[in-house]
Amino acid sequence: MSVPIVVHGLSRSGGRRVAIKGKVVGLARNDSDLVEFLRRAGLDDAWELVDDPHWIEWRGGRAHWYEAA
Repeated sequence: MSVPIVVHGLSRSGGRRVAIKGKVVGLARNDSDLVEFLRRAGLDDAWELVDDPHWIEWRGGRAHWYEAA
């Protein structure tokens, strides 16, 4: 079973695309952006979910890292 939220790898300019159930909802530049996307999707306990591998998959880089190299 796949997780409902995917934080994709870093973009060239920084930030990471966030997809919820396969739909891209925006570009997060920090954890606060990510949490806001999740809150808008109806997940009020979003801060508790950012490190839960059953909810979020961090792809193409380490978790919580948003800056381009």
